[in-house]
Amino acid sequence: MSFEQTIQEHLRLTLLRLLADDPDYTMNDSLLTDLTYNYGFTPSRDKVCTEPSWLKEQGLITTDSDPKITIAKLTERGSDVARGRVTVPGIKRPSPGR
Repeated sequence: MSFEQTIQEHLRLTLLRLLADDPDYTMNDSLLTDLTYNYGFTPSRDKVCTEPSWLKEQGLITTDSDPKITIAKLTERGSDVARGRVTVPGIKRPSPGR
């Protein structure tokens, strides 16, 4: 597995976990970008904006967007992935107890 692919899998898990920790399971792409810095990532806003499209294709989130902002909402399946109850290729599985 390449370095970039490893980072991408961790970033996708982090995005799902951030949504899972939000009281209404919803965040906009600007907030997601800012919060990823707390987990050691430094993705561009463009990178964070493209990942929700992939997560949506997998049925892990839903999105609403306009030209300025994308709002992501976690699905039940996305919650299961964030908690490690379901695995999806392309997303790192969380470690036990985390």
